[in-house]
Amino acid sequence: MREAAFVKQNKDKWVAFEEALNSKRELSPDQLSDLYIEITDHLSYAKTFYPNSNTQIYLNSIASQAHQKIYKTKRESKNRIVSFWKTEFPRMFYAHQRELLISFLVFTFFCLVGAFSSANDGDFVRSILGDGYVNMTLDNIEKGDPMAVYKQMGEFNMFLGITINNVRVALFAFALGIFLGVGTLWILLRNGLMLGSFQYFFYDKGLLWESARTIWIHGTIEISVIIIAGCAGLVMANGMLFPGTYSRLESFKRGVKDGLKIVISTIPFFIVAGFLEGFVTRHTEMPDGVAITIIMGSLSLIVFYYVIYPYQLNKNTVHAEQAIY
Repeated sequence: MREAAFVKQNKDKWVAFEEALNSKRELSPDQLSDLYIEITDHLSYAKTFYPNSNTQIYLNSIASQAHQKIYKTKRESKNRIVSFWKTEFPRMFYAHQRELLISFLVFTFFCLVGAFSSANDGDFVRSILGDGYVNMTLDNIEKGDPMAVYKQMGEFNMFLGITINNVRVALFAFALGIFLGVGTLWILLRNGLMLGSFQYFFYDKGLLWESARTIWIHGTIEISVIIIAGCAGLVMANGMLFPGTYSRLESFKRGVKDGLKIVISTIPFFIVAGFLEGFVTRHTEMPDGVAITIIMGSLSLIVFYYVIYPYQLNKNTVHAEQAIY
């Protein structure tokens, strides 16, 4: 490509980058990093095909400004943890709503498959949940306490064990995305089948409401965050399969980075879910109103933080950028 054509093709983008760097508004570290990568790609191209040209000098100047601002922003960050959950992560996660939807649909589909299979095959529940668990639950039903399984372990030990197990499942859902997303889909399939067959088992015993109002006290956050962890695995897989304008390696790195951030964001929610399962779910005698309040509050929290808030934050950012330009 001739230098004039190269400049004409990218000039507007370079000007926009330069204005963003010189503006007084703050950019997130991720935005600055993306800007820096694209500029350095163009700079590398200019060094190869237009050495010592004005284009190379100009791009080198912009790249230097971007580099300085990136590291200046890192040094000036006073509360990295708060900014991560408040702005950095939600802004990033907005770009991955499609993967979240796919993860949700896959999980929901296999929940329905699990329920349908249980309804049509009497042995399906045992093959999924295991004979030990099914027999224990049948004994509890006969004793008049179907949810007794949540009372068998000490509160703190149950909280700790459940939280560690849930984080492990989330890490597996993310890490198995390395197999082009197939491993992640398998985790969603397995957990969806378990949930669907589990709920149908209680429905078949005439205990659907009692089981649901108990299980979903902790399950609302627990299941939601497993779906979000599945989204993380799909984000990594998407980076490998669909690099777009980036090199495949660079796209993969970005997918790993974003996916890891998604998994990190789930840890506080898993802790809350573990706390609820260890300390609250066991109180099966609580009024329905209290259980419903906890369930709906948990659902609202998840939907707000992972769907509504990222949309609002992105919308406000777009409006701010339009006001500047």
